[in-house]
Amino acid sequence: MRPADLLLPLVIAAGPAGAQAPLSAIDWLRQPPPVTVAQPLVRPLGQPPGNGAVVPQVAVTPLEQATPDAAGLLPPATTGLPRDLWAASSSKTIVAQIDRLAGRPLPAMQALYYTLLLAEADPPADAAGGADFLRARINALRRFGAVEAALALVEGAGPETPALFDDWLDLALLSGTENTPCRALAARPDLSRSYGARIYCTARAGDWATAALTYDAATALKVLSPHEAALLGGFLDPEMADGPVDLPPPRKMTPLVFRLYEAAGNPLPTGTLPREYAVPDLRGTMGWKAEIEAAERLARTGALPANRLLGIYTDRKAAASGGVWDRVRAIHDVDNAVQSGDAAAVAKALPTVWRLMRENGLAVAFAALYGPRMAGLDLPPGAAELAYEVALLAPADTPAPPPPPGQTRRLRFLDTLARGAPDAALAATPTERAIAAAFAADAPSTDHAGPLAEGRLGQAILSAAALLQDIRPGQTRQLQGALATLRTIGLAEVAREAALQILLLEERT
Repeated sequence: MRPADLLLPLVIAAGPAGAQAPLSAIDWLRQPPPVTVAQPLVRPLGQPPGNGAVVPQVAVTPLEQATPDAAGLLPPATTGLPRDLWAASSSKTIVAQIDRLAGRPLPAMQALYYTLLLAEADPPADAAGGADFLRARINALRRFGAVEAALALVEGAGPETPALFDDWLDLALLSGTENTPCRALAARPDLSRSYGARIYCTARAGDWATAALTYDAATALKVLSPHEAALLGGFLDPEMADGPVDLPPPRKMTPLVFRLYEAAGNPLPTGTLPREYAVPDLRGTMGWKAEIEAAERLARTGALPANRLLGIYTDRKAAASGGVWDRVRAIHDVDNAVQSGDAAAVAKALPTVWRLMRENGLAVAFAALYGPRMAGLDLPPGAAELAYEVALLAPADTPAPPPPPGQTRRLRFLDTLARGAPDAALAATPTERAIAAAFAADAPSTDHAGPLAEGRLGQAILSAAALLQDIRPGQTRQLQGALATLRTIGLAEVAREAALQILLLEERT
């Protein structure tokens, strides 16, 4: 088995492939969240890893009074992260780091980001009362398409405040659960800065007369955008809806305008919209092709579990050829072959499906589904090597597969890396040598030593992760430093998975 005392990225299983109700904040305490997060650390961060590595001593100071910025869904007992993860850093610095998170980082970094964004922890000491730190985390989750996670986070913080209400309504509009915030807004119009939201929610709450009066006042004062004015007019009075449905979409979309287009009978395609708008397509109302494409967009960032993606792929047979249909057909072929245990059929189907999954950023999701299941098949040499590499990208809580017979130097190096101790004698490329050196290091990179010495643990983790998400070919010093930092502060499993993903997904064509 792979080391059990390290942070293990885990793709959590969601429910059936069809649409499901979003999790509430309370639900998150009772069942696993539907995003790629982290299992508990047996050895919490802040304790020496046993090889002499130096990590900062972390003091845990409970908040005297809860603040929205301290909200989280994953308590320290779950993540292994200290409660004062952010406390020694400035709000401005951490918010800026969160705002710069890549839209599609390495899957290992994605799992780490979700853990950090959802962790229950004290905010930076200088955090003000405007919930800027919490809102930065919510916005990052939205960019990843993790709408359910963001919705549960804001609900757990107490969303019936002017600082958080508009985020709550936006997320509820995307998930189709806007009735609750709309009832709250109808009762307390001061919760939102948006006249459009007030009009929409007052109408949704059944008070159409007040909604119409508010609309007339808002249009007279010109406080609605042109799209809001036209679409809300049609929403309140269908006889006015002859023109609004023909409006071209605004340059900057909002969840309210998005839903108003839908209410007007002109739902918008989401392929060119930010990733959060893919979530409504999972309802299947735009057709199976749109549902598949939405599921793929969300699976690329770990916002949709691999098994739910599989359920959508296998819901029915491919309707055509090319593009998404080629991926559907390839998944059907390999799924049938694996389920039947037909090694020859797996060997035939694997190269095509693996190429398609890699080209479309879905390799790790595919590996989570099929890596362990293919490891025990008696495959011919070429297919056996490919199946082994797929298995190495599977979730870390599965046993490390044995390498196939007649292994090459490269496979032997991958085997030692998969077991957490890459053999420097087998490292042949600059990237492999940097990885081996990082795992031999007994101290974090000097780039992160300062923040760590000052107790700015979360800041140092984000800095190391940013180096890995921005790595370019030949930047071996940055690669070595980032992996060394993650490993020596206790995130060795994250470092190991990141190294494997760099070798198997980015270096090899």
